[in-house]
Amino acid sequence: MLRRAVVPVALAGMLMLAGAALGGIYADSLLFRLVAGAAIGSVAVGVAARRLPSWTVAPISAALLGGYAALALYLAAGDGGLTFTVARDALANGIPRLLTAMIPIEATPDTVIIAVGAVWVAGLAATEIAVRGGRVLLGCLPPALVYAGALYVVGPNASAATAYTLTFAGLVVAALASTSVTGAKTHAAVRARALGGAAAGLAVVLGLIAATGPWVAGRVTATPVDPRRYVQPPRVDSLDESPLNRISGWALDPTQQLLEFRPGFVPAAAPSAPSKKPAQPEVRLRLAVLSDYDGVTWRVGGIYRNAGRVLPVPTTPAGAQVSESQQQITITGLTGRLLPAVPTPTRITGARVAYDAATGTLIRPEGLSDGLRYTAISQTQTPDLNLLPIAEVPSGDAWVRYLKVGQNTPKQIEGLAEHLAEGYSAAYDRAVVIEQFLAEHYRHVADAPSGHAYPNLAHFLFGRRDLGGQKGTSEQFAAAYALLARLTGLPSRVVVGFTAPAAGGAVTAGDALAWPEVYFDGVGWVAFDPMPKSDTVRPVEEDYTPPKPTPPPSPSDTPAPTAEESSAPPSAAVAAPATGGASTVLVASGASGGVVFVLVGVAFAVVALRSAQRRRRLTFGDPAQRITGAWLEFTDALRLAGHPVPSHLSATEAAGHASVLPPPPKRTGLLRRAVPVTPPAPPTGPLTPVAAAPDPAPDPAPDPAPDPAPLPPLDALVDAINTAGFAPEAADAGQADRAGEQVVTYSSALRARGNWWQRMLWNVRPGPLRWNRAPGGKSPR
Repeated sequence: MLRRAVVPVALAGMLMLAGAALGGIYADSLLFRLVAGAAIGSVAVGVAARRLPSWTVAPISAALLGGYAALALYLAAGDGGLTFTVARDALANGIPRLLTAMIPIEATPDTVIIAVGAVWVAGLAATEIAVRGGRVLLGCLPPALVYAGALYVVGPNASAATAYTLTFAGLVVAALASTSVTGAKTHAAVRARALGGAAAGLAVVLGLIAATGPWVAGRVTATPVDPRRYVQPPRVDSLDESPLNRISGWALDPTQQLLEFRPGFVPAAAPSAPSKKPAQPEVRLRLAVLSDYDGVTWRVGGIYRNAGRVLPVPTTPAGAQVSESQQQITITGLTGRLLPAVPTPTRITGARVAYDAATGTLIRPEGLSDGLRYTAISQTQTPDLNLLPIAEVPSGDAWVRYLKVGQNTPKQIEGLAEHLAEGYSAAYDRAVVIEQFLAEHYRHVADAPSGHAYPNLAHFLFGRRDLGGQKGTSEQFAAAYALLARLTGLPSRVVVGFTAPAAGGAVTAGDALAWPEVYFDGVGWVAFDPMPKSDTVRPVEEDYTPPKPTPPPSPSDTPAPTAEESSAPPSAAVAAPATGGASTVLVASGASGGVVFVLVGVAFAVVALRSAQRRRRLTFGDPAQRITGAWLEFTDALRLAGHPVPSHLSATEAAGHASVLPPPPKRTGLLRRAVPVTPPAPPTGPLTPVAAAPDPAPDPAPDPAPDPAPLPPLDALVDAINTAGFAPEAADAGQADRAGEQVVTYSSALRARGNWWQRMLWNVRPGPLRWNRAPGGKSPR
């Protein structure tokens, strides 16, 4: 009886070890307890039913598995409760949720059901093979597969499972040893065959060890593969990848309510260096951390992993104080997927979230909805600001993303960064100088157009004030600071969030804010405030004048030829034609005809491509893409007319620019009949003046060309492009159709205003085929 009990106990122990190894990446011990129950239950059912017919065991075990799985789902659901929807979602998405979950994984219905089911099925198969069939070694295979699968899922995310593996091998040996038959009455021939088989088995094992030993030794010390790299984590659209673009849109409607903030208790205010003003009665909510910049857009660049209630605890720099706070947030108007919270959240209840550990950005994969309420517990780090004057900045591969800028950085911006960093070797001093320069020379205006690409920042930093330069929203201040910081060697990033009342209350669109942060060794990320502190600012030109680009040499700068060069006979560049061969006239005629044929073919090809491009832009894709195509048609038409849209203008400003184009020059007669003028007769005497001959009748001037009709309005296009830019999901097909029709009408009217040769060349110019193409040959829409 004792010998018979060893095999079931060993099988259950092997399956429990698989649960223990997998539990190393979970936040608590619930998974191990559930897997242990499944191991014991499945093996016990197999042992109890060993006397029954084999065909009855599977239905009985399956029914008991269903009951135990329901119990496991109920325990994992916790306070949220188990519903049919939750159970169905767990069964349908258990594997992808397990492989995309944030580590440490929280034991939720969708992250435990696969492990429980796999262990139960393996326990049933192992018991049937080892206990009923007596094939103990073969019966150890299902637990071994489950244990190997657990180690593969864990990957490099937990410590080495050496003790578990050795224990697993010991249980296999114990199960095999319990089935050996010995005794004095055993026939000598049987003993001889047993010894021979043992010797042969030993030889095979030794050979396998010799052959695979080096490979196994190498695999023991190697870092295991993480299967999560093969699974696509949740993705976000451009609206959530770069929420910095939403600052200007929110500023246009500052009273729009976005969320409700209710603190559990007030956290310590996030420090902002070097300001020494007393802390204001408000707290900052972080929406997203933007770490990547390519010269066009600041992006999160995150890899989101599904997370439960427990999130990874952030690393705390030495000397920093940590305070824990709790807040309850209710969504009342905020759209997208990004979830705001006090930095840095460590626990979320009330919403399923995905988390990017590198930036601390939270998303809700299903998207936000009005009425969504969740509670966050955050750990706010308060760095020791006394260490800043002597702190250095880190370097190495881990910090490349915080120092990288896009290609072709404008020389003006590089020159400003060098000017600000000149004479300051300490990292903190450079950070303060950039902050003070922006705060003292630029204005904050709520209605500034959105944009933080190189042209937008160059216009913000150096543009003329009467043309909208040197003023912007917190978007331009934060983006300009972070770019200048990176150009001076400071690891920086941009944070987008809101200021909320510390005592709780409504957070509106006017509370949206962007600010830069710089990382210092031993201190951590420190927020800076480059916003102006007063309404009085000095023009940039008083303290810094950007170098002007060197103009190309004008024709007047070309030296005139000398007298010797002028008098020198021209060199014989072309030899006289030979007398023999084909006629020169025939050759020239054939070549001219070929050139004309090629030019006509190219013209027809350009017209066809232009027509296909317009049709593709205005009729293909979703409404937001068609609206973007209409905008590209509008900008192309203005470029063809010689009045391109400046890059810093918003959609409304661009429409105003397009509606006040100067009329084309008046066309007068090219040929005018010369009228002879009779000169006055000379005087006949000194005292007898002769009347001057009357002036001839002036040649009647040609009738001036009538003023062109006013250009069609562009209100539908402006409304559509604003909708597509700030709320693309709200754009509809009717709005896209109206925008396209308005652009076609405007383009036709603009073409009709041109001269005859401009109208003739309008459709054969190839410029629109390449003006708005993104890298890689794809249209930006």
